Amino acid sequence: MLTDVDPAVRVRLGKDRVTGRPRGFAFAEFSDPARAADAIRRFDAFELHGRRLRVNDADDKPPPRAPRLPSAPALDPRAFSAGPAGENGFGDRGFRKKGGSRRGLRARKRSLRY
Repeated sequence: MLTDVDPAVRVRLGKDRVTGRPRGFAFAEFSDPARAADAIRRFDAFELHGRRLRVNDADDKPPPRAPRLPSAPALDPRAFSAGPAGENGFGDRGFRKKGGSRRGLRARKRSLRY
């Protein structure tokens, strides 16, 4: 289909990192801007297997972020229980069941390198 517009087109499918399944979008790289504009004109709102395609110019890829410097983990004293070691299985490094989100709990656990 796209090779009708440009035989040298390069297509990259967006895939889920965990499952490897397609996420429903793709990037096509054409040999010149005129062929890309022709593909947009021809295939925007085109119906394929019962789904309407949305084809447009992609924004340029943003520059990569600067690497973050490792820092000491910020410890929140409210995140730890002060109970005896047998109470929750974690000792004095245990986490309370209440308070905060699961994402925050996972982040705190990662910072302690469980």
